[in-house]
Amino acid sequence: MSIAWPLYGHDTAEASFLASATTGKLHHGWLIEGPSGIGKATMANRLAAYMLGARGREAAPLDADSSDPVARTCLTGAHPDLRVVHRELNDKGKLRQDISVDQVRELIQFFSLKPAQGGWRVGIIDSLDELNRNGANALLKTLEEPPEHSILFLVNHGTTPILPTIRSRCRVLRVSALGDEDTIRALETATAPAEAASLSKGRPGLGIQLSTPAGLAASHAAKVLLRSLPRPNDGLVTDALQTASADDTAMQAFQEEILTWLARRAEQEPAAAKAWLEVSRLAGEARALKMDPAQTASKLIAGLYSAAKAH
Repeated sequence: MSIAWPLYGHDTAEASFLASATTGKLHHGWLIEGPSGIGKATMANRLAAYMLGARGREAAPLDADSSDPVARTCLTGAHPDLRVVHRELNDKGKLRQDISVDQVRELIQFFSLKPAQGGWRVGIIDSLDELNRNGANALLKTLEEPPEHSILFLVNHGTTPILPTIRSRCRVLRVSALGDEDTIRALETATAPAEAASLSKGRPGLGIQLSTPAGLAASHAAKVLLRSLPRPNDGLVTDALQTASADDTAMQAFQEEILTWLARRAEQEPAAAKAWLEVSRLAGEARALKMDPAQTASKLIAGLYSAAKAH
């Protein structure tokens, strides 16, 4: 695809979709599933552009160059037969907490129209994790009764459960965190700051997102706290709590360090898997209850400390 849409490490998943597209038996709903920050939205946009006519070299039909008119139109969001749904800004200029049911209804209305250019109508929801329950229920009707020549790509980070009825009506493209080489290539292509590499852990998009002063400080505070276990002093705990509570990015960076540390421990010590599950549950609970960063940080530190003592 164009240089703005390079994709690394997911050739098998793309090839699976292309194989279906060329047989003429293309499913109407595709669930692109895997951790955040590994290129799922990029893949969805590449596949959407392909369905709308973007073509590259014969050996790599998704590798269209920047002169491809369809790729350019999709990239700028101006293609009349493509709709991308994601969280919007509220009246205060901040991102809303979820994708609303009204946004889904607008997408359904879009699918009810004939393609402007006589081909396909393509929709992308980025992401299902941010779709509220009413929106998910509204989406079901389109998946159950898809209009002709329509295709829907659903990005799923796996941070919240999705309706089984949505999953059962989709083909799944499952992708994983990138290897070191692909991670470095992705970061270099994105001209990411040098600090992003240490924060990525196979998820270059996440590394870029967390490469803020607050994110870097929270990542460092988490590492210091983890090294002090199982008996961190009060000063380290207080510093970790304050640093992680700076903003949502700091909180996410702090959480990623803790969960990665526990996951590595679990690979070597089966008893540590219980701690990983417990802290993951706490993180999910905090997200579901929409806790602020200070509340979430306090809950994670308490869970981590408890797990460390028990172990």
